[in-house]
Amino acid sequence: MDSFLFALNAVAPIVLMVAIGYLLKKFGFMRAEFSKAANKLVFRILLPAMLFLNVYKIEDISSIDFGFMLYGAGGLVVVFLLAIPAVCMATKIPERRGVLVQAAFRSNYALIGLPLAGSLFGEEGEAVATLLSAAVIPMLNILAVISLSIFKQGADKPSVKKILLGIVKNPLIQSIVLGVAALGIRALFVRYGISFRLANVTPVYTVLGYLSNIATPLALLVLGAQFEFSAVKALWREIVFGTIARTVIVPILALGIAYFVFGSHFSGAHFAAFVAVFATPVAVSSVPMAQEMGSDAALAGQLVVWTAIGSTVSIFLASFLLRLAGVF
Repeated sequence: MDSFLFALNAVAPIVLMVAIGYLLKKFGFMRAEFSKAANKLVFRILLPAMLFLNVYKIEDISSIDFGFMLYGAGGLVVVFLLAIPAVCMATKIPERRGVLVQAAFRSNYALIGLPLAGSLFGEEGEAVATLLSAAVIPMLNILAVISLSIFKQGADKPSVKKILLGIVKNPLIQSIVLGVAALGIRALFVRYGISFRLANVTPVYTVLGYLSNIATPLALLVLGAQFEFSAVKALWREIVFGTIARTVIVPILALGIAYFVFGSHFSGAHFAAFVAVFATPVAVSSVPMAQEMGSDAALAGQLVVWTAIGSTVSIFLASFLLRLAGVF
């Protein structure tokens, strides 16, 4: 019951914020022009600030278990590759294919995953999950750019060069690279006994914190303002496919292989991080990215909502079964 309540508490705020955004639209507070501009703000400014701080806050990268990191990041690549042919069979509409591939692998790791790992295995679980974010967050965003690019049609259908350029120009990936560079500089400071840190530049660090804190709430409100119940009827096949893939198939495969094949190599803290990567709902940032890259943003928004609801069950079952197996 504790696991179920935690899963419910983890995703309920997402659903409630989306509902508030929907009501604000109905009452005329969030019109279409505002929502579109806010999406750009979230994608280009607020989310990059949040990701930069998430990476920079990693305390110690010297004690990384690279086998654990490889499984987390490699698992995402495998899910991505398996999702492509499955999605091609599920829908013939190119704008929806990239969104469905993204839904299969792109979890809400930063918002739900990190605190979830802490709840499942305490401070050790959250610390291990934070270390894993150094590999997982860049991989999630790189694969997202690729998944939304490869199904583009017409004259603007991208080449490999354009896809790579899209990865390099992506604000989310740029912010992660800057975060890693800042980590490297901080490590050099530690090595040579220099006490200066980015946090010492209080105005800059505080502003980054403000922008980071705004990112998720605004993204959820905008998602609600763009949400349409009437779209469910037209998108129901894709919604069902994406929700089952994200909340049922991916957790079973990723966690099952980790336990039955590599169980002796991973600790409870490692499994807490794997639950955070493979069993949480689709990332909120998938919606503004889909809109920016010309994919079906309506479907992306639907999948965020429905996987958030479905993940209450997947998170509960994953944590319950792992607890029965003696992992937690």
